[in-house]
Amino acid sequence: MADDDSSNTKSVHNVVGIDVGGTFTDIAVLEDGKLTVHKLPSTPSDPSKGILQGVQETGVTSAEFVHGSTVATNALLEGKGSRTALVTTMGFEDVLEIGRQNRSELYNLEMDRAPALAPWELRFGLPERIDHTGSIVEDLGIEAVTTLINLLEDHKVEAVAVSFLFSFLNTTHEEMVMSALERMKSPPYISISSRVLPEFREYERASTVVVNAYVGKVMSQYLKELEEPLGKGLRVMQSSGGSITAGLASEQPVRTILSGPAGGVVGAFYTAVQAGYPDIITVDMGGTSTDVSLCPGEIKETTSANIGGHPIGVPMIDIHTVGAGGGSIARIDAGGALVVGPESAGAEPGPVCYGSGDKLTVTDANLHLGRLLPSQFLGGRMTLDRPRVKGFMDELAAEMNSDANQTALGINRVVNANMERAIRTISLERGYDPRLFTLVPFGGAGPMHACELAQELGIPRVLVPSRPGILSALGVAIADIVKDYSRTVMLRGIDLDPVRIEQEFEGMEGLARTEMSG
Repeated sequence: MADDDSSNTKSVHNVVGIDVGGTFTDIAVLEDGKLTVHKLPSTPSDPSKGILQGVQETGVTSAEFVHGSTVATNALLEGKGSRTALVTTMGFEDVLEIGRQNRSELYNLEMDRAPALAPWELRFGLPERIDHTGSIVEDLGIEAVTTLINLLEDHKVEAVAVSFLFSFLNTTHEEMVMSALERMKSPPYISISSRVLPEFREYERASTVVVNAYVGKVMSQYLKELEEPLGKGLRVMQSSGGSITAGLASEQPVRTILSGPAGGVVGAFYTAVQAGYPDIITVDMGGTSTDVSLCPGEIKETTSANIGGHPIGVPMIDIHTVGAGGGSIARIDAGGALVVGPESAGAEPGPVCYGSGDKLTVTDANLHLGRLLPSQFLGGRMTLDRPRVKGFMDELAAEMNSDANQTALGINRVVNANMERAIRTISLERGYDPRLFTLVPFGGAGPMHACELAQELGIPRVLVPSRPGILSALGVAIADIVKDYSRTVMLRGIDLDPVRIEQEFEGMEGLARTEMSG
């Protein structure tokens, strides 16, 4: 679907924003303030195929390409990352298992935590120690590093995360291990905490660097395939709402875990500010999930996210995700209740109305209720099969002792309830009254559910962007170039010195100026 809109877009010279969702790939082309959009089905087996096909169909040959990617996210959530080892200070091998010793579900006696990405047999402690001042208490010997390399080779490790105690104050030992690993005959993907997250709190730092290593090989190979046809100017959206180079994204893919959803929040906030409503709640309902975020006059960030049970300490836009999308599958559970999601039909085979799927989805319910025009889907390039949906809806209705219309309405009520809970989580549970905000729905399915959500939550106003289906791609295209820097400085309260603090800031400023100018 291609369309033009010359109003209310930032004047950017030839930038292409690309957002790959579970069902569709969206492309937004900004050329001298003029917006052209394009949409096509995603290719889950290889997302790059859909991207390159879409770019070819837009006719763009030379541009700055900015990509909102779900590759790292999917690798983490689906458990399809690399075989990863954790190298840490001896005695701290089980930091991923011990964590903070708190329970996310206090009264669930059968709760299972997400398994560690680096299993116990791939966690190695080395005899080294750096103290809280950065001084070396126990030096790391070359013999220990040699033994480590032999063990890694024996275990056929594909990625290595290195996180020593107090390495954020003295990087010597981590750099030493990294240098040795790089000289291996078949070097693994290497990630060290002093480069990824040079901050204190060893659990969050170790978890972040392990996630980075786990998804690193998948992400770097994917971006390498894209860089050849799209050029070295390819940039990737990061979770904090700004873009980084493909090279940095390959080195620190953990910064792209919420890449696509972040682009949606940027696009929604930009649109809302232009319309004069800076206090918003965003609802991004795509094919597989719904992402919600609350923006009280600004885009909120967090450095304490938890994705798939794994703490991540790098900056991210504060986004809450639930398994409620247009492709979410409706079914009857063992107790006879109607359940929607979190499983999704995705792009292949897709909803029943696509012609090949055999499980009813939210999209099918909306089509049955007349909320979608069968002949106008995807700009008229795809016709939805309403009679086929009717047959499947009748079957599900018979199971529920209901009629087809009530069953379709029931599917919508269930998925709306899931989204309502997500909005309450980011608003009421954090002290914000949703009645003081404007609801901004987008994504392929968001606007169809917005009025019902607003009514249930008492939200007085709904702002639907003119191109809601490609807002994430637009957000990716207009996002600033951003690189985040952080550093932990260990000082006692009585030793706080403004001059020392300023020196540390100047050091990070100098590094930023050097790297950003290069």
